Amino acid sequence: MLRATRNLLRLAGIGRTLGRHGALPVELFRDASPFLALVMGCLNRSKVPGRPGQRLAAALQALGPSFIKLGQVLSIRADLVGDQVAEDLAELRDRLPAFPGADARAIIEAELARTIAELYARFDDNAVAAASIAQVHFAETHDGRLVAVKVLRPGIEAAFQRDIDLLLWLAGWAVRVQPKLRRLKPVAVVETFARTVALEMDLRMEAAAASELAENFKGDQTFGVPAIDWDRTARRVMTQERVIGFSIDRVEEIRAAGLQADRLLAHAADAFFNQVFRDGFFHADMHPGNMFVTEQGRLIAVDFGIMGRIDRQTRLYLADMLIGFLNRDYDLVAKVHFDAGFVPASQDQELFKQAVRSIGEPLHGRPLSDISVGRLLAQMFAVTEKFQMETQPQLLLLQKSMLTAEGMGRVLNPHVNMWELARPLITSWMIENRGPEARVADLLTNVAGIARRLPTLVRDLEHAANVLVEGGGMRLHPESVAVLAASREREGRRWRRLGWAGLLLAAAGLMAALL
Repeated sequence: MLRATRNLLRLAGIGRTLGRHGALPVELFRDASPFLALVMGCLNRSKVPGRPGQRLAAALQALGPSFIKLGQVLSIRADLVGDQVAEDLAELRDRLPAFPGADARAIIEAELARTIAELYARFDDNAVAAASIAQVHFAETHDGRLVAVKVLRPGIEAAFQRDIDLLLWLAGWAVRVQPKLRRLKPVAVVETFARTVALEMDLRMEAAAASELAENFKGDQTFGVPAIDWDRTARRVMTQERVIGFSIDRVEEIRAAGLQADRLLAHAADAFFNQVFRDGFFHADMHPGNMFVTEQGRLIAVDFGIMGRIDRQTRLYLADMLIGFLNRDYDLVAKVHFDAGFVPASQDQELFKQAVRSIGEPLHGRPLSDISVGRLLAQMFAVTEKFQMETQPQLLLLQKSMLTAEGMGRVLNPHVNMWELARPLITSWMIENRGPEARVADLLTNVAGIARRLPTLVRDLEHAANVLVEGGGMRLHPESVAVLAASREREGRRWRRLGWAGLLLAAAGLMAALL
């Protein structure tokens, strides 16, 4: 009862803010609760300018840190809010007034158990950037290194926890009021949001992400990551090398420095492609404010609070899907969706192939430079929603990240598609990972994996049988037990005789069947 009362009071305040901006979701409740929809309609200001998504973005900005972050999460969930609202929310900028430098100093000293004077030779009290969760100060270490110090906002953890509790409560009620929302998993969305924010509020995790990305690009002269100062990093403080260079959207300054925008765009395309397909670990917020260019022409990424991961199998699924679209092989596109389990087996594969064709045919004959991979994925997700495809958060994050990266590319040159510049790298990766030799290698790996797991499987079956027999769960006749034991012994002798030679022969037979 106490939780409900607290959340209702908080909800009333949120409702007033949404109403002032004309952003209450009247249509969502019109069928399920006409009375509630009527009340919302009365509270909504009808003369507020802008599209619904723009009004919602303004309201979330006014509601503060938790809701700004929520808007950023919803910007990748077009399946929840619609394409136009998602696009408007993507413009939501995570900027807030800075908190006092004295508070930042106190947090740093408490976290690192040393005074500012011991940690830094110089510390600038004026923040150079302030967002919903943290702000950044410039400093210099005693050995002369220029650094940037990121500090969490005071009390931010408790504030987020209160708002996340409210959102979980609301998500639960939304499913009860509108059962059709269950497929969109609103409770799971909020739980994912809570986990994401919890990771962002531990700056050691962001530092670890930066370190991993830097390791993946070790030796790369075109793309880099600022070094982390682990001695001056803790849960609420992160110190990293300061980036000296231009923000990538300052095109005139970049050109004045003698750097070629198209060359930088090619480097950015290669870097993003390598993150996604080579490493399966990518920067998921690569907008112009998070990418800098040094005077030597090297790209440097910052802000590693939102990162994405994609396993190898999903990367191969994406590659096959893109190959299918480019070759007009809609059987392949449909097949990989069903094989991956993204579309339930109960759905009609031929009808799904027809829907896929409706996306692919408008692309036929168009050069790669005219194709947005991000928008292609968005269209694909919109179609698969009709075939009960469950939400795939990692793919939605990738799709949003691709659109962000493409937008950054258009800043450098609006007439060039970044994926066209990355064509040599894409072609090489496709041959290496989806060519005949790669498929044979994958097959052998799978067969070897089955062989490695076989003794464990036999042992587990034996243990389960013993438990059933000894525990009285299933009574077996003594003769049956003797037959099973003899059969197991024969199988064991057969596999020992077969050895790796037989295993390779079996693999060869499978390959012959496939090829």
